[in-house]
Amino acid sequence: MGIGKKVKMYMSFTKFRLSALVILSALSGYLFVGASDGLEITYLMLGGLLVTAASNGSNQIWERELDVLMNRTGKRPLPMGEMSVNEGLIVVAVCLLPGLWMLYQLNLGSMLLGLAAFVSYVFIYTPMKRISTWAVFVGAFPGAIPPMLGAVAGSDSFGLVPGVLFFVQFVWQFPHFWAIAWVAYDDYQQAGFSLLPSKLGRTKGSAFQIMIYSLAMIPFSLLPWLMGWTDNWSLVIAGASSILFFLQSYKLYLSLTIADARKLMFASFIWLPVVQFLYVFTKIDSNILEALWKHGTLF
Repeated sequence: MGIGKKVKMYMSFTKFRLSALVILSALSGYLFVGASDGLEITYLMLGGLLVTAASNGSNQIWERELDVLMNRTGKRPLPMGEMSVNEGLIVVAVCLLPGLWMLYQLNLGSMLLGLAAFVSYVFIYTPMKRISTWAVFVGAFPGAIPPMLGAVAGSDSFGLVPGVLFFVQFVWQFPHFWAIAWVAYDDYQQAGFSLLPSKLGRTKGSAFQIMIYSLAMIPFSLLPWLMGWTDNWSLVIAGASSILFFLQSYKLYLSLTIADARKLMFASFIWLPVVQFLYVFTKIDSNILEALWKHGTLF
């Protein structure tokens, strides 16, 4: 296999593009607490990228016999026989260990959060996907760690500020992932995955829960403003973005169509970076620093 094809295979195995999107959330948390060191940003983004890549690769190893059953995953390296399990394990180790080391260079808390995200995603969420619809709830925890990790990395503190950033992304996880599960429902069924909130699939019940969590995103997205950490532009833009997102979920509730679920899915990809970097651009540094000192625990 040529070098170019090998690199492309490894990028597919680690879901490189998805990994790159994940670390943007970590960067937003880092910048939100007022940190700006170039070397730290390098460690955060590269370390986060490698740990996320290790998680994605481990997921593909775990599900290699199921991936072959689905159209969207059947051409991954393991189902196609382009990569052996042993090679996959080596790639995971080569990503995970240096990634955790880089996060440790920031502080112990960052490394522990990265490790917690890896363990919970690979060893709890992944096997649970075929057992219970609660898998999405479990998976929302590692999925919401990146902005918290970034804030901890930038402030050397764990507390209220990183926690709020965590919960904003935690609530977003539900309509985001359920929209994906709605679009890919037939494919997921072939592998025995039950990932919509209702076991009956694309029903009013599932759409209702998506709508409720989308509604919850409105107050949660305003938490930094309510805490006094961002200015009024945060209220206006985050509020408007969240209301538009909710309206799209309401449209899905009325139509129950794959087309509207796909629109909601793409809206979720846009909503998260827009809102998270809005926080960065509208932050009030003095209030954030005060909150870090009053409601944080130093590592």
